[in-house]
Amino acid sequence: MSSILLRCRLVSRVLKRNRRLFSSDVASTPPKEPLIGAQSLVSDLTPPPPPPPPPPSTEASNASSGKAWNFLKYSLIGAITGATATVGYASYAYSVDEIEEKTKALRAAPSNIKVADDAPALEKFKNRVYSSAITVPAKAAEVYIDARRTIEEQIRGYTEPYAEKLLPDLHPMERHVFTLVLDLQETLLYSYWTREKGWQTIKRPGVDAFLEHLAQFYEIIVYSDYSNMYVDPVMERLDTKHCVRYRLGKAATKYQNGKHYRDLSKLNRDPNKIIYLSAHARENSLQPENGAIIKPYKYEMDDTALVDFIPFLEFVARNPPADIRQVLASYEGRDIPAEFIRRSKEHQRF
Repeated sequence: MSSILLRCRLVSRVLKRNRRLFSSDVASTPPKEPLIGAQSLVSDLTPPPPPPPPPPSTEASNASSGKAWNFLKYSLIGAITGATATVGYASYAYSVDEIEEKTKALRAAPSNIKVADDAPALEKFKNRVYSSAITVPAKAAEVYIDARRTIEEQIRGYTEPYAEKLLPDLHPMERHVFTLVLDLQETLLYSYWTREKGWQTIKRPGVDAFLEHLAQFYEIIVYSDYSNMYVDPVMERLDTKHCVRYRLGKAATKYQNGKHYRDLSKLNRDPNKIIYLSAHARENSLQPENGAIIKPYKYEMDDTALVDFIPFLEFVARNPPADIRQVLASYEGRDIPAEFIRRSKEHQRF
């Protein structure tokens, strides 16, 4: 009986100790497996987040911006090329007066656009768009005309004689007087340059007698393609008796095809009464029919060409023809002084 009681007490103590150990283990160390299972369950139930968007492609953006820039660039080049071609063709094919007449309606169009105050908004908008579209070409035409006039005036100052009338009107008592136009170089003098002495000017033999005698019959003019800074000092020494009335220099010539031409039509004289005496009368005059060719002076000491011309020129002045150009045409291709003497002798013979 005592052994049974002892055995029961021992079993109860062991059970109590195991119960304490079991309860402390449960309280102190929570189970891990249920928590892990919960996390996996939550992760299985929650959908995964969407993937981040891919970064923008640098090459694609560069390509699109490059296409836009190329389109703008080529459009601008095309517009400039077209405008340049149009201006070039208009400048070549039409004068500024013709262009001004052709664009008259275009330039007046912006000022003719009028919109009533009570007009509908759509009508006002249309007129405003049309006005903006027509104003640009109208202003461009005005700018082109003004610029071209300015440029042509500047060019005309270098290519055209400085005045429409290079000489003043003749006195009424001298309307019958012929005009003798003389070239300077190789006609009245000869200029050359040497290293030792520089420029040298040699007066042609007989020039003093020639000028002094013919000044009684002619209005004498010197017409040169040298500037007046050269012509005036030379003539002061050459024409000491002031037989020459007027001196015309480079500013009075017409520049054409790279050469300066004498334009006798600008002298304000009757072309029927003009004689142009020059060694290059056919080459440097716009009116070669008024030219009388003289032998060019090249520093020959025995030259008598000027003196030989005196009889012919005096005869013309004393017996003025209706048109000197017809007389000069009859001497075409001949030495005028020699031919005049031959004709005079034949006339005296009959």
